[in-house]
Amino acid sequence: MPGSTMPGSTVSGSIDSRNISERFVRSVAAKDSAALKELLAPAVNFRALTPGRAWESDRADSVVDEVILGTWFAPDRLITQILAIDCGRVGPVDHVGYRFRATLPDGEYVIEQQAYLRIDGGRICWLRVLCSGFVHDE
Repeated sequence: MPGSTMPGSTVSGSIDSRNISERFVRSVAAKDSAALKELLAPAVNFRALTPGRAWESDRADSVVDEVILGTWFAPDRLITQILAIDCGRVGPVDHVGYRFRATLPDGEYVIEQQAYLRIDGGRICWLRVLCSGFVHDE
């Protein structure tokens, strides 16, 4: 069932999965460590691919502190705007694509990520992320 969470966005899937997917994106954008750890199951099965590296972890603390907020969106990488959030499903797997505008020490960038997730007991227990990398916003 199509709907919209923000201009140009589409959503499908259950209300709970859309809510959790959107909360995940907004928590990343806000760099809210506590909210991210609340959304991820403690033993989350995490894999990700960025332009220069593959990432793996099975611990929510590591995913949040070392990967998402420790490396990808480290303190010198300011997310200034959420440009898009698109939620849906691929078979039994939830999907959320999101795009941010960010300021880094050397300029303005756009970054897009596609996340595929499974939810169990209201928490993300399986998470796969594919990242565009930071692209100069010209």
